[in-house]
Amino acid sequence: MKAMILEKAADVSTNPLRPVEMDTPVPGPGQILIRVKVCGVCRTDLHTVEGELELPRLPVIPGHQIVGEVQALGPGVSLFAAGDRVGAAWLNSTCGTCPYCTSGRENLCKDALFTGYHVDGGYAEYAVVPEDFAYPIPEGFPDIQAAPLLCAGIIGYRALKRTQIPKGGRLGIYGFGASAHVTIQVARHWGCEVYVVSRAESHLSLARELGAVWTGGSGERPPVRLDASINFTPAGEVIPEAMESLDKGGVLVNAGIYMSLIPPLDYERHLFYEKDLRSVTANTRLDGRELMDLAPSIPIHTTVKPYPLEAANAALNDLKADRMNGSGVLEIG
Repeated sequence: MKAMILEKAADVSTNPLRPVEMDTPVPGPGQILIRVKVCGVCRTDLHTVEGELELPRLPVIPGHQIVGEVQALGPGVSLFAAGDRVGAAWLNSTCGTCPYCTSGRENLCKDALFTGYHVDGGYAEYAVVPEDFAYPIPEGFPDIQAAPLLCAGIIGYRALKRTQIPKGGRLGIYGFGASAHVTIQVARHWGCEVYVVSRAESHLSLARELGAVWTGGSGERPPVRLDASINFTPAGEVIPEAMESLDKGGVLVNAGIYMSLIPPLDYERHLFYEKDLRSVTANTRLDGRELMDLAPSIPIHTTVKPYPLEAANAALNDLKADRMNGSGVLEIG
């Protein structure tokens, strides 16, 4: 099979992903082999390729927003059949027995494995996934439209849930990339007013198209106090300004897997009045299932920019340079 493989972490400007031909993987017990049709390009892929996340193995095939067709079944598979359309996300497997797994917090499992990080991902023609961690793709979503739901969508949805924003509340969004452009659609479906801060005018334009009541550039402050906010940027300097814009009892959720250093916070300006600062770590399968059920009823529309598999380096460079509106998607099958 064809794949784009990472052998050594490096700045994406050096085009570190290398095209290779390799054996097609064989599914083991409880696993399915997916013939990958498309794979979304995620900022986590960027952090992985550039080594901002410590890499547990090399070489590795990145990619964890996989949509494709079940090609073969490993022993004991019962949830899917050959030909089914399925998706795979960042969470690849968990132990299933630790206190986190048994209390609905499997995303915190210390033995969790992640797609495109611990195990080979979707920047390839085929990928192997445990059937318990695959998702049926809702009808009405073309493959390329469905791919961003598998991480950008799921993580944004989890972040939105963790804000505990009331229906109709005022939500701030900092950074308006792949996750944010899905999250705003769920928030608007819940009747929320959405205020967006982003550095790229093309992103702000998309935010307005999707229903933002106010948009501003980096450093601008929303004109009202916010009930909750989500920070999708990897920039620690956003935290103080986002916390200061919260109303009393407000919640800021950081949705990224990586962040630069956070500047000192002033207790009275940033944290007093029972403000909460939270993070998101991966997702649970329940998050994914809930979003897949919800997506058709909104319906969510994803803005995508397609790239061929061999242009994976170019896609990551465009992502880093903010030349991508919505989500980049590799077309493979």
